Amino acid sequence: MSIVATAAAKLEKALRGAASRLLPQDCFLCAAPAGDSLLCPACIASLPRLTPERCPVCALPTPGATVCGGCLKRPPHFDATQAVFRYAFPLDSLIQSLKYVHRLASADFLGRALATPPLPVRPDLILAVPLAPARLAERGFNQALELARPLAHALGAPLEIRRIHRRRNTTPQASLPWKERQQNIRHAFECDIDLTGRSVLVVDDVMTTGATLDELARTLKAHGAVRVENHVVARALKE
Repeated sequence: MSIVATAAAKLEKALRGAASRLLPQDCFLCAAPAGDSLLCPACIASLPRLTPERCPVCALPTPGATVCGGCLKRPPHFDATQAVFRYAFPLDSLIQSLKYVHRLASADFLGRALATPPLPVRPDLILAVPLAPARLAERGFNQALELARPLAHALGAPLEIRRIHRRRNTTPQASLPWKERQQNIRHAFECDIDLTGRSVLVVDDVMTTGATLDELARTLKAHGAVRVENHVVARALKE
């Protein structure tokens, strides 16, 4: 992201924050009075939270929170995944408003949800999934990075923003069938630091097939990381 774009995004975020503190606002989802929050209490209660009974590796629902068959058959390169919500209505509207309409207030709300206890064990490093250069230039900000900032602050862990990046543009994962996503993202990431013996917490907005997070974890472990854990806002379920 350019210095100008970064400054503009920070200024917009500060202005929105000041406005929300000074002026009551309507709920983003239903337009009911929401005070200084993005959502009213009723809409917050309606968000589709995941149950505790889910695979500790990939966060898909499983009986008794056991490791799912897919992770047993083909273990991913990451070690664990924590997710707050299911990717379903109305949570999907919040995420789409952030990614495609640049509503940074959604990033504040979702970032706080990620940073709500119980928190993961403090890692050596926190990393937001890097955006492809063309996508970053088009969007002007990395939504995963905005989500990672409150979590890094809550955990008191360093947030890496420069030395792990995407080295090539790929077809947007959301536009591809599930089975093609792993091949599309192969060798897309580059790491310029030695992670020997370090644990890394990776932050993203939505985990769908897990192909992007798996490839990123593969890259991190190839550079010495001993543990890679994902922390995502929402987990998409293949229904």
